[in-house]
Amino acid sequence: MYNRCNRWQVITRLHLVLSAIIFWIFCFSIVGTGFTASAAEILEIQQRGYLTVAVKDNLHPLGFRDANGNLQGLEIDLAQRLALDLVGKADAVKLQPVANRDRLSVVLDKKVDFAIARVTATESRSRIVSFSVPYYLDGTVLVTKDASVNKLSDLAKQKIAVLNNSSTIAQVRFYLPNAELVGVNSYEEAREKIESDTAVAFAADASVLSGWVQQYPQYRLLPTKLSTEPLSVVMPKGLQYDELRRNVNQAIARYLEQGWLQQRSQYWGLP
Repeated sequence: MYNRCNRWQVITRLHLVLSAIIFWIFCFSIVGTGFTASAAEILEIQQRGYLTVAVKDNLHPLGFRDANGNLQGLEIDLAQRLALDLVGKADAVKLQPVANRDRLSVVLDKKVDFAIARVTATESRSRIVSFSVPYYLDGTVLVTKDASVNKLSDLAKQKIAVLNNSSTIAQVRFYLPNAELVGVNSYEEAREKIESDTAVAFAADASVLSGWVQQYPQYRLLPTKLSTEPLSVVMPKGLQYDELRRNVNQAIARYLEQGWLQQRSQYWGLP
């Protein structure tokens, strides 16, 4: 049994490492492809003296409003840091909250310079926009309040809530084939299932569930990620935006190398 557990842990770590490497290669490869889009070039941005960035305002801890109505979160920090590097002042950025359905179109329609709004870099999206190198590796995790559940194998035959029609379903089935999946339509419904003992855990994105456990401290995240999904800055395609993309990528690479992004992720309670 001990050897089987060790093998499981090794396979899990290898899966996550290989997934991260594949996503990093993928993101580097799609940055420079040439589909024409609409947004300001770097010289125009610098001449006007500020950035315009689409963000979330209802997604703790990536982008949300605090008690005073001010935008806060990891993605807000990143937008301000990019403004400092690209324009010279951290407050030289106009933040435009957007709904999920508008995160790509606002870049294409020249309403913002780029978007930092919990967008996962995917092959299909890369056909119309470019992505930066990832600033955070998101992924599926499980949340529970059951004190007896401390690792993935503790949920082997338990009831786990999952969002209906989500990619999470396949991931949970792969790692926990004997678990009973309980479909829900929202995060709130998932919490209701756990509170009523209809489910023991809930599987969803780490970036969202980290905000959940901050709001409901009786819950906690299990340490294993079931997938790796890169969150990237959305930028326009086209040769005229090469310098903008290059500057953003170089800046994010510095933030990663210097540990700034890791420090800010930890500050905001992201796993």
